[in-house]
Amino acid sequence: MQSISPTVILYAFIVALGGFVFGFDASVISGTVGFITEQFSLTTWQQGFVVSAPSLGALFAMFFAGALSDKYGRKNVLIAVSMLYLVSAIASAFAVNFTMLAGARLLGGLAFCSLMIAPLYIAEISTPEHRGKLVSINQFNIVIGLSASYFTNYWLLSLSQTPGSWLLNIAAAEDVWRWMLGLEIIPALLWCVLLWKVVETPRWLLTQNRHAAAEDSANNLRVNDVSTFINEVSASLHEKNLSIKEQLGLVISPKLRLPLLIGLVIGVVQQLTGINVIFFYAPTIFEQSGIGTDAAFVQAIWVGLTNVIFTVVAIWAIDKFGRKPLLVFGLSGIIISMSLCAYGFQDPDALNPTLILFAILMFVACFAMSLGPVMWVLFSEIFPNHIRGVAISVVTVFNSLCSFLVQFIFPWELANLGPALTFLSYAIVAALGLVFVLRYLPETKGKSLERLSQELTRH
Repeated sequence: MQSISPTVILYAFIVALGGFVFGFDASVISGTVGFITEQFSLTTWQQGFVVSAPSLGALFAMFFAGALSDKYGRKNVLIAVSMLYLVSAIASAFAVNFTMLAGARLLGGLAFCSLMIAPLYIAEISTPEHRGKLVSINQFNIVIGLSASYFTNYWLLSLSQTPGSWLLNIAAAEDVWRWMLGLEIIPALLWCVLLWKVVETPRWLLTQNRHAAAEDSANNLRVNDVSTFINEVSASLHEKNLSIKEQLGLVISPKLRLPLLIGLVIGVVQQLTGINVIFFYAPTIFEQSGIGTDAAFVQAIWVGLTNVIFTVVAIWAIDKFGRKPLLVFGLSGIIISMSLCAYGFQDPDALNPTLILFAILMFVACFAMSLGPVMWVLFSEIFPNHIRGVAISVVTVFNSLCSFLVQFIFPWELANLGPALTFLSYAIVAALGLVFVLRYLPETKGKSLERLSQELTRH
């Protein structure tokens, strides 16, 4: 087994810092919804749009991100994305009405394409033996960002309720949400600065026929036997300089039917099991169980901590046990936990907050060990080098569309269907996903990207 180059680890952590920014950006809204709804007098549909606007922005960005990363490089697109996060955070914190806030969050959603570009970059600089772990660093940073937002939201909420606190000396209590959103400026700026340090991936440079630059990049990454590596990757690039239309044609061709089907189903199931409802509406859901606002914020912190702990478990397990066993285990747990959650909410007059909290934490744990990291690892593995960016764009578009729809309609579902039916629907989706994984998903661990391309296209 090849050792991991310290340079590869460093670059993987720098690129994966975008996961932290995404996680913070995506979930920080959970603590602001009540304040924003009251200050701007939002309807349930407007409330849903403020929360889901980034996913709508991501939906548009995913159409172009893969093609842009194929044309201009992984590094350059990531730098542009970091700037979008920064501008969005500033505009969100200073929003004066619903339209400005929704627009700022929509802009930030364009940066969510970092979710596909970062794993793609990390996969292309990794060795087969360590690719799962390194790509999962991005997911680990996502959950750290999610958790950080829960902590900072609770901290700022406490300050806004403490007479004489520094926050109340410079801002009104009802404006605490601006500070919650504005804290994102710090990690977004740091990420933007650090990205200038990384090199472009040698695999992308070879798709551009820049062999000398690819060799320099491979040497910088301490690749073993650079000459052999260059020759193997070059041999896999039998299709070169394809137009976007030609690349899309290949993506939907019968030759790539299996990897495309895997990408679409796993991407859709990941979102329709309701994970972003839990992350982005956590305090709202816990308040539905009958506890107060402060207690709801505290329980949201438990969601974040559970997510972090079991993501660490996934990083350890993904290259040891493989992608498929983690998905089977995780989806089975999601079916059980969402069914328990639905049961806990079924009688409005006899709610069981303890059961509901246990079920949600179990769901988060199972997701963090499976669909969370494994989906992005699979996306970075199952498509050929010469169309990987465009192919990941296609499947991620559907993932983002499902993410937007789930978040957008949740307030309406809560008001009209109730939480019991809503969570039961998530369990049903997980059951369908489990059947698909058992029947169709091959194992990908320990294989080079070039070998996987050959095997999956043969099927």
